[in-house]
Order: sequence, then C-alpha cells, then structure tokens
Amino acid sequence: MSRSLAFAAVPGLPEITPGSDLAALIRDALRRAAIELAPGDALVVAQKAVSKADNRYVDLAGVEAGAEARELAARVRKDPRFVQVVLDESSAVLRAVPNILITRHRCGYVMANAGIDRSNVPGAEPDGAGRVLLLPIDCDASAAQLSQALGGVPVIISDSFGRPWRQGVVNVALGVAGLPALVDLRGATDREGRVMQTTQVALADAVAAGAGLVMGEGAQGTPVVIARGLDFSAPLTDGRALLRPLNEDLFG
Repeated sequence: MSRSLAFAAVPGLPEITPGSDLAALIRDALRRAAIELAPGDALVVAQKAVSKADNRYVDLAGVEAGAEARELAARVRKDPRFVQVVLDESSAVLRAVPNILITRHRCGYVMANAGIDRSNVPGAEPDGAGRVLLLPIDCDASAAQLSQALGGVPVIISDSFGRPWRQGVVNVALGVAGLPALVDLRGATDREGRVMQTTQVALADAVAAGAGLVMGEGAQGTPVVIARGLDFSAPLTDGRALLRPLNEDLFG
C-alpha cells in the first residue's frame, strides 16, 4: 500500500472565495514553489477550500427555523437557525445532548452538526450569527473534478472528525479520486501464514490524517498538502467505500 511517506504543505495559496478556480490556484502555487508532482503523489485538499470555492455559504439571518429545529435547539443549546441548516443537510439525528448534535449527513457521513462550520469562515460572528459553511454537494464528484483539472493527480478531500470513545479530532477522507480509498486485505496471509478474515485498510483516511498534521486546525492557512510515496496498485475506490453500511452500524 505504501512505502516511505512524506507530507508537505503547498505554500502561498490565497484565501479561497466563491467562484475561485481552485485547480488554477493550486497549479499557480505549485509553480511558484517550484514543486513538480511525481508518480506516487496525491493532493489532500481541505473540504473548507472546496466549499468556499463552491459558495456553500448560508447566512443564518435568512434562515427560518421550523418547529423541529426549535425543539432540538432548546435541547442542544444552539441557535435554532443553525439547527435548521443542520437538519436540512442531514438524513437522521443520531445524538442530541447539550452542546452536541450528531447527525448522519445526507451523503452518509456521521459527524457533528452535519459538517457545518464557522471556524475560518469570513462573515461568521462570535455570537454564532452571520455565515456558516456547508460541505460540498458531493465530495467524491468534487475530488474527481479537481483531479481531472490537475491532470489526473489523485485527490483526497478531507475534513476533521471527532471519533467515538476518543478525545480530539483527526482528518479523514470525505471525497477520493484516483487512489484506493479502502484496501481490502481479506484473504491475504500475515507473517505467520494465517488468512486475514476482516482486515480492510482505510488508506485514504490514513493519508488524510497524516496530511492533517501539516494542515493544522487553526490559523495555519495551508489547505492543500502533498502526500508523497504512495502505492496505488490496489483497485481504485472512491470515498463512498469508506462508509459503513447501515445494516452493519452497531452504534448508530
């Protein structure tokens, strides 16, 4: 799956705004930094950069909260308008307790607040009003479009997730194009000759997590990272391969 991996931020990217040609900005940044992509490279792109370019903003001032959103907002102690946007982006509410709202996003991701964010969002206000930023419409499609525009380099669109029974957040892959998101090792043998029965490696998540250490979570301003030294010999799969089917979800 992989050899010796290295991660490096693509420097010099400007603030992404609605309508930005993200692929052109990445190409320009690579050229200015004299970076040439090589076989075994992939680009990990922060979801927020894609969402900003796609103008996935919602101004809460224009949102009218319905009865379900108002009731849920009282439970989770959040702005009813914000909760309404979360419901609009979700297929199910899984957990709702004070200050925590976990939903199943319409694309299948299980995450806090349907991935809707205020951090590093121009126009968001400290009191929770103003603008919020939604996930892309289809992260796999966005990854494929970006990969094609960049000449076929593999692309992962990533976002930071919390994890059950673990503190902290870690980057995971939402959209994947041009590399095996999930590597199935079932049927292969370990060093002792035992046949592996259940092992599948979330390669795209592992790469996204490594890139997240370079991206950072605060004011670093490095939304694109090069992952170098990957092996793409396994069958290609997109980000949907990483979603556990509902009938296998023991905790949802």
